[in-house]
Amino acid sequence: MILFFDNGLLAMGNIMFLCGLALIIGLERTFRFFFQRQKLKGTVAFFGGILVVLLGFPFTGMCIESYGFFIIFSGFFPVAVNFIRRIPVIGNLLNLPGISHVAAKLEGQSRQDFS
Repeated sequence: MILFFDNGLLAMGNIMFLCGLALIIGLERTFRFFFQRQKLKGTVAFFGGILVVLLGFPFTGMCIESYGFFIIFSGFFPVAVNFIRRIPVIGNLLNLPGISHVAAKLEGQSRQDFS
């Protein structure tokens, strides 16, 4: 718990995330992914959060990064929720009353569509 908001570890994690993404999909596609017009707000928040972490404010930086991450990858959440619904045990958990409403919001559907 002590190392959870350590500046050095957070900075290394951010660098490793970006390097891993670049190695998986390539440098050009990584650049195009982050700098799309509709994702520019999330990109600024994500990289701004990394900068805030590097400046020595880990909790604030992680909050800003989390917001940017959510904005950048929000288009992927419906695909992920739809995939998770097909997994035997976890898919049943997503159909529980409180969780199904949240999962439907993430998936972009209303609750009546899959009841």
